[in-house]
Amino acid sequence: MATLQKIAPFLWFDEKMEEAVKFYVSILPDSRITTLNPMTAQFELCGVTFMALNGGPQFKFTEAVSLFVTCKDQEEVDSYWNAFLANGGSASQCGWLKDKFGLSWQIIPEALGRYMSDPDREKAGRVMQAMLQMKKIIVAELDRAAG
Repeated sequence: MATLQKIAPFLWFDEKMEEAVKFYVSILPDSRITTLNPMTAQFELCGVTFMALNGGPQFKFTEAVSLFVTCKDQEEVDSYWNAFLANGGSASQCGWLKDKFGLSWQIIPEALGRYMSDPDREKAGRVMQAMLQMKKIIVAELDRAAG
């Protein structure tokens, strides 16, 4: 078994844990399954260790916890956005979505963080207002709002 980081997210699935783990590993780079059996899995996404369980229907994912994916550009945003929505995911607001297993993700371009932390608070405010109108974050629209 691979060495775990001190803290690892533990994901509880109803019955599709193996399908979900394989789905996530297929989308994100530097990802792999380290152990997998019918009840549990240990896997890495972008080098971060996760645990998973086929725990049954008692608990569901909520938006109270999401996985934040930083994207270098629009191409990467589009790639992850489309992959996570494939086959039953649902888009939400401001770069958030739920995948087909109900797990919430934030697909966020680096440009958003850069603009939001700009010392020009008026520029940051315009970018925030533009972002609030979006589902998938569009970098060109952020750029226009930043002026």
